Amino acid sequence: MKNFKPRIKARLRKGKIDIKKKFSSVSEKAKIVKSQTDIKKNIKDFFDWVKGAELIELEKCNISEDPVRPELDNIFRTNYGRKIFGVKFKDEIHAVMCFAFTDQIPKSVEELDLFSQDAFLKNVQRDPDKVGRIAVAYTVWSKKKGGGKLIVKEVYKMIKKSNHLNRLVTLSPLTDMARKFHLRNGAVELQVNETTQNFEYKVIK
Repeated sequence: MKNFKPRIKARLRKGKIDIKKKFSSVSEKAKIVKSQTDIKKNIKDFFDWVKGAELIELEKCNISEDPVRPELDNIFRTNYGRKIFGVKFKDEIHAVMCFAFTDQIPKSVEELDLFSQDAFLKNVQRDPDKVGRIAVAYTVWSKKKGGGKLIVKEVYKMIKKSNHLNRLVTLSPLTDMARKFHLRNGAVELQVNETTQNFEYKVIK
């Protein structure tokens, strides 16, 4: 009997360990299933929003949300043919990109202002809606994952269809984040300036 009791205890301990392993295995499987379900839902939500989103021109934007150039007011952003575009989905704006239209590539906000005024005044008598040959994106921000990439794609398509714009260039802050964003989305680096950098999305018509 002395030898028998330790064997029973050992079997009981082994049984408890096996039960714990089974529960642990079931728990892990449940976590995997939940994770797979969440991934599928996230993918569906993303594609739903990409398919349902549209590019629209805005009369104004909330400049306090602009992480790049919050000092530029809505008057600046809409004067001399400049425009504000947004990606709209379910009555909400999820990404914003602001443009000036020029005939030269600016290296600063001051040059952006001057060059867009020159381009506007050249065309104001002919067609004020067809200003400049270069669309210069000087700020962009997103409030929803994938919004930045989507607005770049939609703006590119818009400029490709344009009959007077033939270049899409940025006036970006001199940050590594801006550089990575534009290179990741297909732009090429044009030049690095004292306080800014320019990238170009090649427009093939």
